[in-house]
Amino acid sequence: MLHRPPLKPARESSALDNRLIAAISNADYARMKPDLEFLELPLGSVLYEPESLLRHVYFPTTCIVSLLYVMVDGASAEIAVVGNDGMVGTSLFLGGGTTPSRAVVQNAGITYRMKVAPFLAEVQRHSELEAVLLRYTQALLTQMVQTAACNRHHTIDQQFCRWLLLSLDRLPTSELTMTEELIAKMLGSPVADVMALADGLQVLGLLSHRGGQIRVLDRPGLEQKSCECYRVVKAETDRLLPPRVSPSPVS
Repeated sequence: MLHRPPLKPARESSALDNRLIAAISNADYARMKPDLEFLELPLGSVLYEPESLLRHVYFPTTCIVSLLYVMVDGASAEIAVVGNDGMVGTSLFLGGGTTPSRAVVQNAGITYRMKVAPFLAEVQRHSELEAVLLRYTQALLTQMVQTAACNRHHTIDQQFCRWLLLSLDRLPTSELTMTEELIAKMLGSPVADVMALADGLQVLGLLSHRGGQIRVLDRPGLEQKSCECYRVVKAETDRLLPPRVSPSPVS
């Protein structure tokens, strides 16, 4: 059964904090704005399950959503992370109503969601949103492919550093709020291994962690510990998507 914790109205913020929304014109944003619902998602919220009918798309601003592939026996592994760089629900944009992955909030925070009908209507107008989403989809596919290669060829500590850096790139802060258990599920590794990795990085002074709070203290050091996969994904994302800028406000 789909586990969907209650979603609370979030404090006042702006959808323009999302990189895709910020990239469209003021006219396109003004048209979309009435249909963008503003929510605060708690840690562990499930936005959709495999093969479930998608009813909304999500534009995160301060939360991180993990896309997981779920095996028949219930085991899962992360295939991509989505934050303020993108959108959850690309299968709708690509013409499918369902997806084989599960979408879980891995870092609590704010998102905006939009119902399917107005979203598809905006895309079908061939507005700037369509062009931005095409580039974002390519960046997302790059992340998925690189994640698969990383999981096959790189060590768990390199994967952990890659995952931390990709998550931080999609947040407005240098802190993550999530448990070791959830990180272990993302990486498909035992909890004890994840705790040992976090402890080792803490000893090196790269991060601090306690009670589900992870704070990065030395980002350049963390990048050195990561593998090439992080740099490939970051370079492609930065190439395809516009830089984070603040468009003129729309009343």
